Amino acid sequence: MIKTELLSPAGDMNTLISAINNGADAVYIGGKVFGARAFAPNFSDDELEKAVKYCHLYGVKLYVTANTVVFENEIDDFLAYMKFLCEIGVDAVIMQDLGMINLVRGLLPDLEIHASTQINVHNDDGLELLWKMGVKRAVLAREMSLDEIKSLKCPIQKEVFIHGALCVSYSGQCLFSSLNGGRSGNRGSCVGSCRLPYELYDDNGRIETDGDYLLSTKELCTAEHIKEILDVGIDSLKIEGRMKSPEYVGYVTKVYRRLIDDYYLGVYPRVTDEEMTNLYKLFNRKFTSGYLFGDDIYNIKTPNHLGYKLGKVIKVNDKKIYIKLSDDLYQEDGIRFCDSHKGMMVNRLYNEAGLLVNHVSKGEVAAVDNKIHLTVKDKVNKTIDHNLMSLNVNEKKIPISCRLNGRANDYLMLSISDGVNTVSCQSIMLDKAKNKVTSKEEVYEKLNKLGSTPFYLSKCEINLDEAFIPMKCLNDLRRKVCDELILKRSGARHKVSFDYKKEPVLNNELEYSVLIRNEEQLKLFLGLMRIYTEDYDLYKKYKDYNVYYKLPRIMHEFPCFKGERLLVSELGSLYRYCANNEVIADYPLNAVNSETIKVLQGLGAKVVTLSPEVRMIDEVLKYANNVEVIIYGKPDLMVLKKFRLDGNYLKRKNQYFPIIHGKYTTILHHENICLNGFKGRIMLFDEDKKQINEIKKMFDIKNTKV
Repeated sequence: MIKTELLSPAGDMNTLISAINNGADAVYIGGKVFGARAFAPNFSDDELEKAVKYCHLYGVKLYVTANTVVFENEIDDFLAYMKFLCEIGVDAVIMQDLGMINLVRGLLPDLEIHASTQINVHNDDGLELLWKMGVKRAVLAREMSLDEIKSLKCPIQKEVFIHGALCVSYSGQCLFSSLNGGRSGNRGSCVGSCRLPYELYDDNGRIETDGDYLLSTKELCTAEHIKEILDVGIDSLKIEGRMKSPEYVGYVTKVYRRLIDDYYLGVYPRVTDEEMTNLYKLFNRKFTSGYLFGDDIYNIKTPNHLGYKLGKVIKVNDKKIYIKLSDDLYQEDGIRFCDSHKGMMVNRLYNEAGLLVNHVSKGEVAAVDNKIHLTVKDKVNKTIDHNLMSLNVNEKKIPISCRLNGRANDYLMLSISDGVNTVSCQSIMLDKAKNKVTSKEEVYEKLNKLGSTPFYLSKCEINLDEAFIPMKCLNDLRRKVCDELILKRSGARHKVSFDYKKEPVLNNELEYSVLIRNEEQLKLFLGLMRIYTEDYDLYKKYKDYNVYYKLPRIMHEFPCFKGERLLVSELGSLYRYCANNEVIADYPLNAVNSETIKVLQGLGAKVVTLSPEVRMIDEVLKYANNVEVIIYGKPDLMVLKKFRLDGNYLKRKNQYFPIIHGKYTTILHHENICLNGFKGRIMLFDEDKKQINEIKKMFDIKNTKV
């Protein structure tokens, strides 16, 4: 039976060791470049090589994130990095950029690729395309339900998130941070726009809401649903958290390790009350089982760690805060006063009598210094549990068996095996003992001295006669075979090579196009240029002109289209419709380099739209033709599966972000981008005839029919 993999995160070496010691089957980490968690400590090249060896020593797989989009001037550096990862023996690379996936599959065929959740693959057609490209595994969009996952038929390995932070936007479809904060989520430096406060408006003014953090999500926790997830047969269960501490990663890994093991032992995997309490203490913004189980994902009250209920303030003065405890409180715990939004470390703890102590029990009254100037009788949560963060975990040990032959007039010989690898070494020729014969007990004692190694002795066969064995020789022999077994398990570097060259293109002509929102806008451009509409009735009415139907960005059902003009935004639609329709690839496919453009065109896209994140447009146009550039309008910043609040705009700092409601919710940029010097796509929102004529004048568009 192939068991489902437990995949844990690590932002540094200590966290990686903690994940392994607590039972991770695989660990995913990032290097200093091309990873989608640029603000994690991450691993230098030397540390990456050490991490590979350490993981492989313990039989754990190591995956490296290279899941950013790659700009044109970075392709050579990216390929050099992939070559390095292949040479040091990483088990897989997690990637987003389709052009780079295609290049790596061709240039480094031995390097396994997993498709990042940033690709936003959420249907069988998208999976089938990745599978045919040679991708081994896909990390499914976090918006998929368990029933939707059950219905997938593609044989590609499937991975889902089971614990940790959530993105409110469909992964890979968020431009909020990039266009507003100058830091791209697709480039690993998300500013966390969804964790900021916003106001909600409609045409009549501000709408009152129960909280200010309207886009902030809860924390994913599926510990109570592991059986349902494992019943589906998903290949890998992933914990989010490359920016989390070793203690956090270790404990979360430990909980899910036990639950998964219980499932395969035939025991119903139930999370205990103590485990759930500890998960709350480690980090939570309230827990949700997520879209996997149709649960609400929003916590608009706060984007911060909430902790676990500790008690209530019953008395407060300038010097002390007195708390009636509903949980134990220890010195060096962290606490948060919920309504006052103030927190502190408990450096000094007092009992009700005012005596300094290191622990006050549940049900009693504790006192802490009022160094935060609290004035009200607030509710109190514990946000850091000192004891939980100090839990000791036994270092993981690898069972080995050994066999020793120590007979007179023969060489001293020792073999050890981990069940897969066997190492044998011989030492000196042994003499017959003149006085004292070496006993099996003495030999076993020396062979079992493995404390400084990653091994423990599970089985030992000792064959002796009347020989004398010098203990120094036995110790040296044990160290030698252990060192060789470590080398065998850790693996060694291997060299790879390839050649890569780009050929410039000639006569790269750009054209005008327009995305319209209504029939009045459409008529002002009819016959002038290519027109896109999301209104299928409008498309049918004007399809004999140069009009394209813009498909939804999320596709779970596929209408039967043949001989149509389509603008597609996701992989499944591209794969399904390119053969029998005229298809243009839209910017949510995240084309930022010529290699991705070539992949999309090779699949059948007539034209490929560049992502608005591309700044060096001319550099891309040197190597790719039939490209469309967005030159005006409000791009989509986010696509949300569900947004329960009614309203037309989000407001932050005098910036109004339009909201378009429908089956999915789309949030637009607060201002029109305007890119002079290029022909390309105009994206309209609510512009009237006068404004449209000004736009035409701006881009020198003549009202001449073509």
